[in-house]
Amino acid sequence: MTIIYWFRRDRRLSDNPALLHAITLANELGNALLPVTLNEDNPQTAWGFPRIGPHRLAFEAQSLAGLQTSLKALGSNLYQPIKPGVAGLIELATQTQASTVVCEAIYAPQELDEITQLQNAGIDVIAIEQSTMLPREDLPFDIHKTPVVFSEFRRAVEKAKCLPRRPLATPTSLLPLPANILAASPYFGSTDDLTSDLPALDTRSTFPYQANGWHGDETTAQAHLTHYFSSKLPQQYKETRNGLIGKDYSTKFSPWLAVGSLSAPQIWEALQTHEATHGSNDSTYWIWFELLWRDHFRLMMQRFGRMFFVRSGLAKEPMPIRAHNAQGFSRWRTGNTGNAFIDAAMRELAVTGYLSNRMRQNVASYLIHDLGGDWLAGAAWFEHCLIDFDVHSNQGNWAYIAGVGTDPRGGRRFNPEKQAHDYDRDATYRQLWNTP
Repeated sequence: MTIIYWFRRDRRLSDNPALLHAITLANELGNALLPVTLNEDNPQTAWGFPRIGPHRLAFEAQSLAGLQTSLKALGSNLYQPIKPGVAGLIELATQTQASTVVCEAIYAPQELDEITQLQNAGIDVIAIEQSTMLPREDLPFDIHKTPVVFSEFRRAVEKAKCLPRRPLATPTSLLPLPANILAASPYFGSTDDLTSDLPALDTRSTFPYQANGWHGDETTAQAHLTHYFSSKLPQQYKETRNGLIGKDYSTKFSPWLAVGSLSAPQIWEALQTHEATHGSNDSTYWIWFELLWRDHFRLMMQRFGRMFFVRSGLAKEPMPIRAHNAQGFSRWRTGNTGNAFIDAAMRELAVTGYLSNRMRQNVASYLIHDLGGDWLAGAAWFEHCLIDFDVHSNQGNWAYIAGVGTDPRGGRRFNPEKQAHDYDRDATYRQLWNTP
């Protein structure tokens, strides 16, 4: 019997509870373990661009190539069904007589629908939650009664002294692959082989994923984790986190977290080690604070699901109907709004696939509150562009800015002139990105 392990947003061998469960299951019930990643569809969105853009495609490919290298080192390999999407996985399970698929649990609507498709095809699916930092069973409330307001969630978690789970060990061996895998083929190449296919590196990038030390694979992620917490940067994080230029103003963990080359518990453990050596302060606390935000968005997605994908979001009253400003959205998307601060950010996003958190809030606010654009269109453009796209945080943050999410104040408009004065007083950022 074959056990299929489906890598979703967990492209690592270390600290992977679902993978370890699959290995145990294969040892007990099967004689083969088949690691797979799906050949994803990339449909056009309702706004006329592909769901996944070139930067995301490239970074995702790096993460998968690195995963394949790690699997090969243990005598296995990474396979991809020939047919795209879940249909390919169903065909592969049938051909290899695999009755069970093990994977990580993702509580977003599309990802839940994928599990339902597998189950409807008669396949047993074991989906294990592992992307959050805090164990679900330790939370001081029922999942579906998670406080909607983040500050209430944070206080409840800290009062209950909830702690992240400890990272798990990396497997040292894997079961053999099944014979005659006809409905799939090995994933391609190595990280180095991807170089010629990458979008051009722009030297202004604050996350130059095309360069060594910034690739999307687990080995690179772990090296960055060690480097960051071996430095003094965590001691200054709260003061630098609103920076716009350079590689050191923030932790830069989010792209690796997004593809699963790195786990939140691994970051927390490294943070604890750093504090034990260098001491704790407001800045090191703020790294924990940001990880809590990430957990909160995941719990909100599990609680409210599809509500984060409709224009009214979590609003208790129906949203007024107004036409989407398609022309304004086009100018926003291409960095031609006429506001130099906003245009600089949109050009950085398009050229690099990355944007600081400060500028993400600014451009989202500008599209929604200044241009009258549909927040769902903005969320879709971020999904297209961002190498660190995470469905929970993306939809949660856009809904928050639009006033239909978890913000108790009913939405946030950022004054771009004030923001430019506060964070780009000498116009260095605007000049950097508004020149060819």
